[in-house]
Amino acid sequence: MYYDALKTFVTLAEIKNFTKTAENLRMSQPSVSLHIKNLEKEFQTTLFLRSPKFLQITPTGEILYDRAKRMITLYEQTRQDILEHQNSIKGELKIGASFTIGEYILPSLLLDLQNEYPELELQVLIGNTEEIIQSVRMHQVDIGLIEGQTNEKELSVHPFMQDELFIVSSRNHELASKNEVTFADLQNQPWVTREVGSGTREFLNHVIRTNGLKVKSLLTISSNQGIKETLINGMGLSFLSRSVIERDVQNKNLSIIKMKNQNFTRTLSYIYSPVIEDKKIVKTFIHALQQKWPSVQEHQNK
Repeated sequence: MYYDALKTFVTLAEIKNFTKTAENLRMSQPSVSLHIKNLEKEFQTTLFLRSPKFLQITPTGEILYDRAKRMITLYEQTRQDILEHQNSIKGELKIGASFTIGEYILPSLLLDLQNEYPELELQVLIGNTEEIIQSVRMHQVDIGLIEGQTNEKELSVHPFMQDELFIVSSRNHELASKNEVTFADLQNQPWVTREVGSGTREFLNHVIRTNGLKVKSLLTISSNQGIKETLINGMGLSFLSRSVIERDVQNKNLSIIKMKNQNFTRTLSYIYSPVIEDKKIVKTFIHALQQKWPSVQEHQNK
């Protein structure tokens, strides 16, 4: 198997620069060129169009790129399985997580795993829901944790937790002192929200559409902490997960806007490619996930 050549090809296709690819893989630039030349000879095709100003993958290169990602994943899975011989859980597990999950929910599970499997090397990539879906699809991570669902047919999607969301504001906001608030009270309010591609933003958009809310202004910040700081300083309303706001509400930095006869819940899910379904450390992670938050699985099994 041309493992090194395929690894070099995939890296070059993603970075689109020979020098940076060589630096990334810690090899010389002539070695990168030689790997690409050998693959082009093997497959009797041109994989990249080259000029001094640009590097562009060809249609046949695109075909090889998709296959190469899978071949590399299978190779590394095989190597991992051999390392895990004799039931030892060790090696590297790459986890992708949306911001809300990665920053506020996942850390306690990571601590459990590290205590139980000290030889397991955990790496966490945090991004918005759409970015994590693509990372799983492109095999950049072994498993992803997202807010909501995905229509990606290539991926397997499983719920693991119900998450409650709240409308929040500073303690000085005009709505914070009300015992109950209706959607009529939410008309023409300024909102602070996450970026497009975020599961939280998608949920807010759904609430706005289904309840006919008029928005006075919309400030987008791609950070939960940035949103909270903006609210604390007196800017508008936001829509955030319980896990994100819990400490700030307890410390009286933020207030929950109490909605009349209304609550907001969504499902958090884990996703993976069927190619890595049998990977032992992925199975170990999923088992730990289900043990820590069993309520969704129990509900499904009834």
